[in-house]
Amino acid sequence: MGLQLLVRHSGDVVILDLLGKATIGSTTDRLSAQLRQLIDSGATKILVNLTDLAQVDSSSISTIVRAYVSVRRGGGTLKLLNPRGNVKLVLGMLRLLDAIPIADDEAQAVASFH
Repeated sequence: MGLQLLVRHSGDVVILDLLGKATIGSTTDRLSAQLRQLIDSGATKILVNLTDLAQVDSSSISTIVRAYVSVRRGGGTLKLLNPRGNVKLVLGMLRLLDAIPIADDEAQAVASFH
């Protein structure tokens, strides 16, 4: 299975659900394009939901980090929701669990933007 992307909103917070595997190639390209579109459209509160992401590689992590930096430069915030399993392990190994805000509960994560 590739990567499925779903964009939804909770008030002024944009939630980007990632489902499947985010690995180099067209999946990373789609992820990058979606994040760029959100940022270019003025989204300043982005929650990337990793709950159903089974696998991530360095190219997709780089895409998320670039989006994080871009949002921050624009005065906004990007947070990660519920990384699990191998995804959490990879983020931990890269020390991103301390660098990018992470939440385990969607309602609390959305509330934390305000």
